[in-house]
Amino acid sequence: MYQNEGGREGGSSYGGGYGGSGGYGGRRSSYSGSSEPKPVKVGDEIEVKIEAVASKGDGIAKKDGFVIFIKGAKEGDTVKIRVTEVKERFAVGEIIA
Repeated sequence: MYQNEGGREGGSSYGGGYGGSGGYGGRRSSYSGSSEPKPVKVGDEIEVKIEAVASKGDGIAKKDGFVIFIKGAKEGDTVKIRVTEVKERFAVGEIIA
């Protein structure tokens, strides 16, 4: 079991690898406080460009600096995604087109 950002064990497959210290590129997101509104919400459908690939193989895109992980996306792809999960410092999306 992994520990998520608050130090509690969790069930999301993304909580431990991406949201903890370091994350993508070792940079800290500007979205570290819960009071800041996120640029995406669950159910949003947006077009994004995959900027990089994470160590777990998921594509990495950004919306207004907020990181979104997309399973199965490759660097350089432009894809339409549906946001399926929004966490404190990142979101998870799935390719829909």
